[in-house]
Amino acid sequence: MGKAQIRFVKQSDLEELVNLCEAHALYEKADFSKEGIKEKLQKHLFAQTPSLYCLVVELNSKLIGYATYMKQFSTWDANFYVYMDCLFLNEKSRGLGLGEKIMNTIKEESIKLGCDLIQWQTPTFNSG
Repeated sequence: MGKAQIRFVKQSDLEELVNLCEAHALYEKADFSKEGIKEKLQKHLFAQTPSLYCLVVELNSKLIGYATYMKQFSTWDANFYVYMDCLFLNEKSRGLGLGEKIMNTIKEESIKLGCDLIQWQTPTFNSG
């Protein structure tokens, strides 16, 4: 087994990313349709000013996980924060510390965006 690499998503990753999104939805017991997702993600991830950022976990030239986040504004705090929308690793990749590594990478990127707070919500049944 090689060493997993965490990096920003590339346009050439979009097909694999959509497949990971589908697996993530299945894991969270949610409906998912692939129709138009690749094009919508491309629009938001690769815009001049992206509305969504995506980190992927790559192992042996295959994506095994991803996390997405965006910069948001809190009226109550009158300040920006980062909202982590998704974090998913395929079943074989869990328990290896990759989730912690990707969250630490988001923490570093949040600082670059001028944010010192990260928010995330996950279903109560998500224990691993």
